[in-house]
Amino acid sequence: TAVMAPILLNCMGNDQNEYIKQQVQVKNPYLDTMEEDILYHFNLSTKTHNLPEMFGDIKFVCVGGSSNRMKAFAQFIHQELKLPGNPEEIKDICEGTDRYCMYKVGPVLSISHGMGVPSISIMLHELIKLLHHAHCHDVVLFRLGTSGGVGLAPGTVVITDKAVDYSFCPRFEQVVLGKVITRSTELDEGVASELLQCSSELQNFPAVIGNTMCTHDFYEGQGRLDGALCSFSHGEKMEYLRRAYEAGVRNIEMESTVFAAMCRVCGLKAAVICVTLLNRFEGDQIASPHDVLLEYQQRPQILVSHFIKKRLGNIV
Repeated sequence: TAVMAPILLNCMGNDQNEYIKQQVQVKNPYLDTMEEDILYHFNLSTKTHNLPEMFGDIKFVCVGGSSNRMKAFAQFIHQELKLPGNPEEIKDICEGTDRYCMYKVGPVLSISHGMGVPSISIMLHELIKLLHHAHCHDVVLFRLGTSGGVGLAPGTVVITDKAVDYSFCPRFEQVVLGKVITRSTELDEGVASELLQCSSELQNFPAVIGNTMCTHDFYEGQGRLDGALCSFSHGEKMEYLRRAYEAGVRNIEMESTVFAAMCRVCGLKAAVICVTLLNRFEGDQIASPHDVLLEYQQRPQILVSHFIKKRLGNIV
């Protein structure tokens, strides 16, 4: 049967034998009865690849929508950790498929997840199984993203307190066999406060902790007036954004609820760090110059890199 226990004692007989390993828990009793597990969208398999050897030392997994951005993050973290080799030559482990890209840099895995809940959900099922098959432990997951700000200046980094749905509730609803099941979307408070502390150690780095609303659409679902369809007025849009702000929502994106819910069920510490590209009270179109947007998008990467370097003892 699958390992359901949240912790396993490490009895190596060394000084650290009191140390408790936080295992990755897959919540599926059928997995261990399978002779082979094909991680189809990663083009990896338990039979064709030695997953413990390839991934067993992973401690940090960083995911984000864009494949180019996650390659750039892998190259950035390679330089930040001062690892040997040329960062320009890192290989996409998932090069046999164009669904997702994956780069391994020391103890860091950088993976793209596409746009929206269905795309990140598929990736997370296979990622969590990969971490399980590779016997990884004490792993922290980060979603690095972009978002629309709610009452915040563009360029502010939001560290998510609770991922909330369209009615500002911290839950993720999934239809399973025709029935709606609900899962909690609470994220790890310790990691969030550690990230906020890291942000205060960086120069000119605007960061806040707030709730993140996850929607299933970029246009009407986020109250935009500039899509191909629009079934509401400017006044109704502003009222909805005001209600969101009063509920503690500080940004809007499209993946956080399922990310928080799946990580929580599987015993993985997780954080969502998204930069705001605009203030939605002031408009809908993302009109900042390309170089400004590029600098904004690097902010979550810089924050998580600082966190990782502190955890690894590279920064005292």
